[in-house]
Formats: sequence, C-alpha cells, structure tokens
Amino acid sequence: MVIEDLVSETGRTLMLAYIAKRLLLMIPTLFGVMLVTFLVTQFVPGGPVEQLVSQLEGQAAHGEAGSGVGGLYRGAHGLDPEHVEEIKALYGFDKPVHVRFFTMLKSYLSFEFGESYFHNRSVMELIIDKLPVSISLGMWTFFIVYLTCIPLGIAKAVRDGSTFDVVSSTLILVGYAIPGFVLGIVLIVLLGGGSFWDVFPLAGIVSENWRELSWFELILDYLWHMVLPIIAMVIGSFAVMTMLTKNSFIEEIRKQYVLTARAKGASENKVLYGHIFRNAIIPLVTGFPAAFIGAFFTGSLLIETIFSLDGLGLLSYESVLKRDYPVVLGTLYLFTLLGLIAKLMADLSYVLIDPRIHFEAVD
Repeated sequence: MVIEDLVSETGRTLMLAYIAKRLLLMIPTLFGVMLVTFLVTQFVPGGPVEQLVSQLEGQAAHGEAGSGVGGLYRGAHGLDPEHVEEIKALYGFDKPVHVRFFTMLKSYLSFEFGESYFHNRSVMELIIDKLPVSISLGMWTFFIVYLTCIPLGIAKAVRDGSTFDVVSSTLILVGYAIPGFVLGIVLIVLLGGGSFWDVFPLAGIVSENWRELSWFELILDYLWHMVLPIIAMVIGSFAVMTMLTKNSFIEEIRKQYVLTARAKGASENKVLYGHIFRNAIIPLVTGFPAAFIGAFFTGSLLIETIFSLDGLGLLSYESVLKRDYPVVLGTLYLFTLLGLIAKLMADLSYVLIDPRIHFEAVD
C-alpha cells in the first residue's frame, strides 16, 4: 500500500512538473511568434498610415509603396508634414517600434487587443461577432467527421481487402480529391437555385426573419442553412481520418495479444471492442483536444465567401489586405495561445488514456 501511494505521488509530481515546464515553454514560443509577425507587419508596404494618406489625396485605395513605419512616405507629397505626423499619431506609429511592441504585449496579457483601424470596433468584439459562423462550420465538421470516420475506419479494417473496403476507399479518395470550394459551387448550381433546383438558402446561417420564428422553426432554419457549406467542408476530411482509423486498427489486429485472445475463445466483438479498440483508438482520441478547440476557430475563406458566411476566415483575410494590424495580431495571439494549450492537452491525454505512458516518455 505504501509503495502504491509512493508511485501515485511520484506520478502526480512528474505530471505537475511537466505541466509547469510546458507552460513556461509557451512564453518564449508565443513571444517569438508575435515578435516575428509584428516586425513583418511594420515593414510591409501599404500600411494604414499610407492608405489613409492616399485616401486623403484621392489616390489608389491601397496607397503607394513605402515603409510601414518611419521613413519617407511617397503618398505624403501632397500633404502637410504636420498632417502626416498627426495620422501617424492616430495609429500609434509616432512611437518607436520597440515601445509599440512591448506596449502591445502588455495589453495582450489582459486580452486587450485594441481597436480595429477600419471597423471602429474592438478586436475582441469583432471576434465574438464572427464566432457563430466559425463555430457552426467547425463544430459540425468536427462531429460529423469523427462520428462517421471512426466507425467507417473500423468496418474497413475488419473487412480489409473486401469489396466494401475497395469501394469505400475509392469513394472517400474521390471526395478527398475534389476541392471544397469546387464542390460548394457545384452544390450551389444544383441545389441553390443556380441552374436546377432552388432547395437550400445561400447566405448566412439563419434567415433574415429569424427573430420572428419559434425556437423549433429557428433550429430547422439554422440546420437548413448549414447543409450545403457543411457538405462542402466535410467531404474532403473523410479520407485522412478514415484511413488513419483503418490503419491503426489493422496494426493492432495483427499483434500477438489478439491471437492470444482469439485462442482463448473470445468472441470477435470481445476481441475488437474489448482489446483492440482501446489500443487502436489512442492516436485518434489524443487528437480530440486540438481538433475540438480548433473547431471554434476553424474558418474556410473560400467556403465562407461562396456561401456568404461572415466568419473568422473572411475577417482574417480582409484584415491582412487592409493592413488592419490590431485584428491581425490580436487574432494571431489568441489562436497561437489556444494552439499551444491544445498541444499540451493532447500530450496529457496520452497519459490519461494509456497509463503505460509516463511523462518522462512524453517529455
């Protein structure tokens, strides 16, 4: 009993030490990502100062080439230098680069991402406003892919080499080869009133009159809007997860302990779900944390554009084009932080699912 308590206490100590080490490693990783991105944004031509100067002069929307900070602005020839300095101060470009960077990091620690240059709203408000679309696309894709691919992969592993295996592999590989945006266009043409049947709506995640609908009608309306974009997103995701599941189960089926279980008279279901399943599912389950967290921020620019969905993918793309640096850096900071946390959770899930794995091995 004393030995078991000692082993348990040692395991908890190792786990806490590992978590602390990983959390500390997140700091330089996050700092490095933000530093590199910040420096790149400062020297990309056509920054917010140049764009506003160009607009004031009646020039092109994106301004002329020039440095993002400091230096001589080519678009400033027609403006009073004092006005140019006022514009720099408006966007905070009147301060040295290192001062702006560390001021940004300080505010990011409290998740204050500042105001968007072009939306006149805080970055956090913009993210929250776009989340319903991205959550809808990501979560439905996550659940449909996992709930379909795992049973399908198991069935293919059990029937490896059969007609079912060959036909299903052909179908999912064909689906994998079709780009999601191409499938989306085909669905619009066929079922969205493009040329044939007007069955599904093509814009937004709910109808314009959704506030007038009952809760049941609202659910149906929401699901009806999601059908086409979700189909376009999930078709290409089936192949990887299905084949990963199949190969994982085939590898376990060929191991010695399976032959031993069968020799002892265990039924096929007992062998498959009592022995093989818990070992083969480990590489799949450990991907759940990253996939689940990523589902909240999954965005497909082309899918959102084709189906007129205003989500995080479209927001990120427009922010890069407009040089909306607070949105670009704020979303990058948030996504990087969540990605690092998801990686830690995935490592911890290995140990929780399979006690044979120790933190020394994971580390």
